[in-house]
Amino acid sequence: MEMTSSRPYLIRAIYEWILDNGLAPHLLVNAVGPGVVIPTQYVQNGKIILNINPSAVHNLELGNERIEFSARFSGNAMSVSVPIAAVLAIYARENGQGMVFNEYEGNGGPATPTADKPSKPKLKLVT
Repeated sequence: MEMTSSRPYLIRAIYEWILDNGLAPHLLVNAVGPGVVIPTQYVQNGKIILNINPSAVHNLELGNERIEFSARFSGNAMSVSVPIAAVLAIYARENGQGMVFNEYEGNGGPATPTADKPSKPKLKLVT
């Protein structure tokens, strides 16, 4: 029997863990993947970093298929929608601890090559 992707469950768990430690959760997203609705002016090398701290977003929904919320970018309100397959990592801004996901998992197709990732953040795997 084929199981559903573990990615949405891991994203929710790491999100809660980061918040429980008083830190700010951020997502690294493949900004050029299908179905990604983000402010394109902040995309660098095909990726975008999104602050999903409760103080930065409204109506955050960490669903099994998509992550959706509204936030302000340069003072302008915008709705953001990211397919789970486009999430490349979730980490704490303050120390880089979190989880990196396989870019080829899921139905979102391959993301841009790893060499194109922004130099920041330097992520540490959760132990």
